[in-house]
Amino acid sequence: MDTPPRALPRVLTVAGSDSGGGAGIQADLKTMLALGVHGMSVLTAVTAQNSLGVQGSWELPAEAVRAQYRSVVDDIGVQAVKTGMLASAELVETVAGLVSDTDAPVVVDPVGISKHGDSLLAASALDSVRTKLLPAATVATPNLDEVAQLTGVRVESEDDMRRAAAAVLAYGPRWVLVKGGHLGGHLAGHLGGHLAGEAVDAVDLLTDGSEEHWLRARRLANRHTHGTGCTLASAIASQLAKGQPVPEAVAAAKEYVTGAIAAGFALGAGIGPVDHGWRFRGSLS
Repeated sequence: MDTPPRALPRVLTVAGSDSGGGAGIQADLKTMLALGVHGMSVLTAVTAQNSLGVQGSWELPAEAVRAQYRSVVDDIGVQAVKTGMLASAELVETVAGLVSDTDAPVVVDPVGISKHGDSLLAASALDSVRTKLLPAATVATPNLDEVAQLTGVRVESEDDMRRAAAAVLAYGPRWVLVKGGHLGGHLAGHLGGHLAGEAVDAVDLLTDGSEEHWLRARRLANRHTHGTGCTLASAIASQLAKGQPVPEAVAAAKEYVTGAIAAGFALGAGIGPVDHGWRFRGSLS
């Protein structure tokens, strides 16, 4: 008698759609597939978006977001939730209430600005992110622009990253991953056992306020990095859904995203996406 297949861990993304397929809901679901979990989605906004930027954005009603969420969680259940583009204070507060009542880890990507510099979060929603959404987060994953937006801390050094992390943690998430992005070149390599003076191109800081984990990778010359933040947050949520502790989940997600960035490809006339399926390429004919 055949044994039925074991159910995959289930991860729910609550985010906006990227019609170009590189970021948002589309990137989240591709990441979840690549990492062996079952991805589900709650759409919060529709964007007209391509490699050149965001040409338009239309927010869904809070009622529609709430109905999608309850439909999935009440029937199928989730092992992790990831939030992305929420656009308005009403949506932020709606989603914060939903995830607070869900017994699963929550990864909050506080999306504020797109890769092309387009605003994806109303200024009036910032306080709701600080006071409603971040306190519900197991892990918050702001980049340096989002850190500045949320806390006013401008990051230009390693010590600034610690200050930024502390400022975000003050809003209540259990962990924060401050994504260093382009910061790194001058940061000393004494972190993580590297030789002093060795150049570090991309440094992220994960901390819960008591322990620190510095994650690093060489900054790659590839300019096709659209969807990096969505992909990283979804990868963390996928690893958490598989039962990994936060530090291990973030390290595994960082490894996956680094490979996806290295394999990023040109698409359209602007910034192309990371390659979510890079691990599969060797097995494809």
